[in-house]
Amino acid sequence: MRRFDVRTIGGILLIVFGILLLLQNLGILMGVVALIWALIFAAGGAILVYMFLTNRANWWAIIPGFALLSIGALIALDEFWPQVGNALGGAIFLGGIGLAFWVIYLFNREHWWAIIPGGAMFTLAAVAGLESVFEGAELGGVFFVGLGLTFALLSLVPAPQGRMKWALIPAVVMVVMGVLIAAAAAGGLALLGGIALILAGLYALFRIFVHRI
Repeated sequence: MRRFDVRTIGGILLIVFGILLLLQNLGILMGVVALIWALIFAAGGAILVYMFLTNRANWWAIIPGFALLSIGALIALDEFWPQVGNALGGAIFLGGIGLAFWVIYLFNREHWWAIIPGGAMFTLAAVAGLESVFEGAELGGVFFVGLGLTFALLSLVPAPQGRMKWALIPAVVMVVMGVLIAAAAAGGLALLGGIALILAGLYALFRIFVHRI
């Protein structure tokens, strides 16, 4: 899509936004205005996604594109399935942005860095979704485990400079932190500590036994 075409469509969308805002304030078309807003946000997101697909140099466009598509989906859900929208709205929006970052990597392996914010957004989406199901639950551990798994994935995926084994260090640290936080929240930190001491003792005995042989 040429720049002129994008600017033209963008100008048209701004005019439509203005008209809808006026109609909404005047109380006209109240029954369908939410659906129209959803379609406009979806159209804006589709234009940005098209910009990315036709010119990979516009990798940045996929992020606001997926964000607008997610907002359009949220508006539609709030209108037609409000219970789903209220429960999973945050997860859908954050997951959409996370997916955008991973699409950036899938189309260009040089942008390996996109895996990190993508994984972070997916982790936040998981936390937001779980909070709607388990109200009042302590989910800090889930956040750190999710980040740890993101770095673990980063160590496995191909990149121009080869496998990034350094990512295993923050992966292990964050997963351990997440498990400890989750265990503390569940009141099982003492149990986990006891298991860790037993495993450490078994490992020490194993080392002694191997050296004697």
